[in-house]
Formats: sequence, structure tokens, C-alpha cells
Amino acid sequence: MVDSSKPAGELNVLRSGSFVEQNSSGTMGMASLGTDEDGTQFLRFSPDFETKLTTGTVTVFLSTSDTYVADPGNGNPDLRLLGSIAMSGESFFRIAPVAESRFTHVIVWCASAAIPFGYAPLQ
Repeated sequence: MVDSSKPAGELNVLRSGSFVEQNSSGTMGMASLGTDEDGTQFLRFSPDFETKLTTGTVTVFLSTSDTYVADPGNGNPDLRLLGSIAMSGESFFRIAPVAESRFTHVIVWCASAAIPFGYAPLQ
């Protein structure tokens, strides 16, 4: 059985950036956006990625800026939820449909505390 949350073959990295820690979260490492051999888009966290509270309450977003802005109405079109962080270290987030180029940052957000844990500019 193929694990669809992992890229097929090597990840062709298109943009990447290092995390900037916020709120003493211990968030560090790199985020890379790319495509696998099948053309599927993924976000990859580096093997040295770390953050506090990897219990599923910390979520990952693509964003058009380095700031998380919630919109309780219809949601914020400048954010795209990718999933939650279950562990430190390398992990992959499958992105379907493909994310538009306007998404320039990755944000790590702690929902239970309603604070950002960090962001990485994708360049």
C-alpha cells in the first residue's frame, strides 16, 4: 500500500525558507514547497524541525504573509490549512489542489493558545 502523505521519489523543491520562532515556541527548522515525481505538490518540514505541543493542536497554514489573521465569517482567503503537526522531525503535507504562487509563507499556529508559533518565508 502506498502512503499518499509522502512524495513519490525525490521532492523537487521550488521554494524554501527557515522558520522564525514566535512566542517562545521552540519552533525551528526549514519548510520546503515542491513537487514529487508524479507532479503532486507537498510541503516538507526538515528532519531538524521542532516545535512545542506536537499533539495535534498546532496547525500548519500556507499564507500570503507572515501573520495569521483569522476571519470568523467565511474564513480568510489568504490562509490555507494544510493539517496539524503530530511530531517533530521530517513530515510532509500533501497539497491538493496545487497552492497558488500568492502563498508566500508557512505559518505554525497553536489553536489552543491562539498564538503563532512561527513562520517561514518561502523564497
